[in-house]
Amino acid sequence: MSLPELLDRAAAGGRLSFDEGVRLYHEADLHDLGAAAHARRMQLHPSNVVTYVIDTTVNYTNVCNVHCTFCAFFRPEHHQEGYTMSHDEVIARVRRAADQGATQIMIQGGVNPELRIEWFEQLFGRVRAEFPHVDLHSLSVSEIVGLATVEALPIPEILRRLKAAGMKSLPGAGAEILVERVRKRISARKVKPEEWLGVMREAQRLGMPTTATMMFGSIETAEERIEHLHVVRELQDEMEGFTAFIPWYYIPFKTPLRGKEATGLEYLRVLAISRLYLDNVPHLQASWLTPGLKMGQLALFYGCDDMGGTIIEERVVHDAGNTNEASRRDLEDAIREAGFVPAIRDTYWNIRSDYALATA
Repeated sequence: MSLPELLDRAAAGGRLSFDEGVRLYHEADLHDLGAAAHARRMQLHPSNVVTYVIDTTVNYTNVCNVHCTFCAFFRPEHHQEGYTMSHDEVIARVRRAADQGATQIMIQGGVNPELRIEWFEQLFGRVRAEFPHVDLHSLSVSEIVGLATVEALPIPEILRRLKAAGMKSLPGAGAEILVERVRKRISARKVKPEEWLGVMREAQRLGMPTTATMMFGSIETAEERIEHLHVVRELQDEMEGFTAFIPWYYIPFKTPLRGKEATGLEYLRVLAISRLYLDNVPHLQASWLTPGLKMGQLALFYGCDDMGGTIIEERVVHDAGNTNEASRRDLEDAIREAGFVPAIRDTYWNIRSDYALATA
């Protein structure tokens, strides 16, 4: 099959094989790849609306026993720069975000073995009681596995208890590249690819929506990027629990791993191939935090239908050397300037009826 025929088939929703995905990644012209991805996006979401969420990330602790080489945020146990917020400190940050209209709260941090599950149950219970209009889209697979280890409890029991306390959905953080060779090189203490997929499967069995992410640009090959997409697609075939896919490139400047920052063209290529390969994942998010809003605008023509969140507060990417920020107005202006109509959504991709749909 010729490249144009392959792109046309993928743009119409035809499933790509692993080899076809690799071929398109290596051989397709970037703009042709983007055009096919945009056509697929418009097939899935025919309206001119681009969604975003008002949210914040509260990084409640930087103490972590996983020690990923791409992370400048974490501190080892007992390090003098390590911190863990009190419940009151976390609640104050949630209140600040809620006062600015936040509907999604991500409470996420290092894997701190000193924190027991009761700590999270009490915190999530307070958030649910004091801010009933926000959704707790919180923790990560690594934190879930860390809690299961500390408590000597099975993963489903940890998830059930957290859900009962108020955690409504599980972010895709911690996936990085779901290939064992890469994990051993950049995060040897982190959960294995099959463990990440297993936690996501259990969360989805409990009715918790989840997202999937991919951190690219470290040491992985193009083939390993496609392998990551492939295993996400296989789990989505099985469970249909992923609401969105969020690829982002890591910031190397202050991390032990170092390396070279991904280019804008590389970012767009990853977005486009993600939209075409993940034929069963409904939404593709432009993670503007690392490449900036200008690249976020271009992302809307390379398969993305969502601009992510306002991220009122965040430290992990910031500590690695990132300086990008955006307000609600910044996001809406960027979406409009690209020719789309901005709309506020919730964690489940429902348009918020209590916010007026922005008009051009």
